[in-house]
Amino acid sequence: MYLLDSNMISAYLKNIVRVVDKFDEIWYKKEPMFIDGIIYYEIKGGLLHVNATAKLRQFYQLLQRITILWLNQDVADKASEIYSNLRRSGRTIPDTDVLIAATALAHNLILVTDDSHFQRVEDITVENWLRA
Repeated sequence: MYLLDSNMISAYLKNIVRVVDKFDEIWYKKEPMFIDGIIYYEIKGGLLHVNATAKLRQFYQLLQRITILWLNQDVADKASEIYSNLRRSGRTIPDTDVLIAATALAHNLILVTDDSHFQRVEDITVENWLRA
């Protein structure tokens, strides 16, 4: 089960073959894919900002095949732990990415991202479909 970061959704919307093929493979296997509310916000906000109506329609079509996970107390509690650990070590990452990592951990998901700073988060499993 996979939590897709915004850069993977963007790569899919840009029709990057390696990423589109991986999405197709996961769908063929009937494995669930997710985004969280932050990723939804980042993608939709970015598409609205540049008035990319065709890509926005494509994003809505994608949402019919993936599930949105919204912030809940388990995720917020996990995010608080991650934030504290990263701050203590002096290796912080953006707050939005703390929440994304917490969503992956709280739901026991593999985070699919092109951002290497997620490796700073303890116990997270990360895949990069752009560089694989």
